[in-house]
Amino acid sequence: MSRSCLAVILAAGESTRMKSSMSKVLHPVAGRPMIAHVMSSLAASDITDVALVVGRDAERVTEAGSIEGLNVSPFVQTERLGTGHAVLAAREAIARGYDDILVAYGDVPLITSGPLLAARAALAEGNDIVVIGFHTDKPTGYGRLLVKDGELIAIREEKDATDAERAVTWCNSGLMAIDGRKALDLLSRIGNANAKGEHYLTDLVEIARSLGGRTVAVDAPEEELTGCNNRAELAFIERLWQERRRHELMVSGVSMIAPETVFLSHDTVIGQDALIEPNVVFGPGVTVEGGAVIHAFSHLEGAHVAAGATVGPFARLRPGANLAAGAKVGNFCEVKKAEIGEGAKVNHLTYIGDAFIGAHANIGAGTITCNYDGVNKHETRIGEGAFIGSNTSLVAPVAVGDGAIVASGSVITADVPDDALAFGRARQEVKAGRARDVRARNQAIKASRSAK
Repeated sequence: MSRSCLAVILAAGESTRMKSSMSKVLHPVAGRPMIAHVMSSLAASDITDVALVVGRDAERVTEAGSIEGLNVSPFVQTERLGTGHAVLAAREAIARGYDDILVAYGDVPLITSGPLLAARAALAEGNDIVVIGFHTDKPTGYGRLLVKDGELIAIREEKDATDAERAVTWCNSGLMAIDGRKALDLLSRIGNANAKGEHYLTDLVEIARSLGGRTVAVDAPEEELTGCNNRAELAFIERLWQERRRHELMVSGVSMIAPETVFLSHDTVIGQDALIEPNVVFGPGVTVEGGAVIHAFSHLEGAHVAAGATVGPFARLRPGANLAAGAKVGNFCEVKKAEIGEGAKVNHLTYIGDAFIGAHANIGAGTITCNYDGVNKHETRIGEGAFIGSNTSLVAPVAVGDGAIVASGSVITADVPDDALAFGRARQEVKAGRARDVRARNQAIKASRSAK
């Protein structure tokens, strides 16, 4: 849009009902603070300037809300005298002169750019106030939007509404757009002649109309306007976010067998034709390329899974895990800060950390890279086509060359050259008949103890 816009984001609440040691807008949805979700939607709405009204945890809230593409200026609200008063905490920013002023909230993280752009478009058509509303079959507790001949004539709080007005199902979300040329004048006219003695932003509708202005409402999906006041509502918002993102991924070509059991992070990327089995959790920083398969009960964080690779079931990829095309990390395996080469296999019950695994290498069951000495981490390198036998401990720093074979049960403490065969285990000895002698001795010891 060619019009300039300032977004005023109210995020100064005390968060009393969250019963938390931090501001509620810092609580995560899909691994990202609520306030950051709101900011991303602003950036997608052709908005660059934001006045962030803060109170509790002001510095942390400002940091969490400062995302790329936005110029964020914090304004501290020292008193809590209502939403109209909160907006005027950003008076200095509003006075700079913008075409549009958009008021939103830091605890409404599901809002998308659609309603925000619709509200701005309505301002561009000559309206003074644009309220974002939603239709619901459970309007109890919300202010009602009263419309006549296409114009919004009032926002009626439920306690002040008549029976007929309570029957209205179009409700106020609290989000509002204001003509920037008139914003300070209108905001300064909000009084506090109400039971709570607070300055209500909703009074702007009738104030603007009394001055000959036009006021309208635009509609938005109810779920996008869901606010958060306590932990139960936070869990509900998480559920809505997850449902929305799963749907987007499946429509884009990702297969999910039981989508309701898959949990995504805000930045999860999954390519077309990937398959996600039930009960998979994606932490931050995961990319799964097309055609990859993530089997059931796997947990991924900070990992990259290339095309055609497979993970799990019951696998854990920790930050820095990077699987090349066609690689396999199987059941009950953990991979951390490691490159798994093309076609390499880490099939069962294995820990690979701080390592490089060459293409088409095979890592046997029970293999461990012993990467930590109690102070520092060390690297293990395994060459292309190498074969590591089951129950091997690789004591880093150590390297196994291309095509090398390590015998099962070995403890490898020195480098193994290309195409070499390495044994790192004690020699087996067989003592004929000694098992019978050992049992007899043990039974005698037991009998003597019982006699005491």
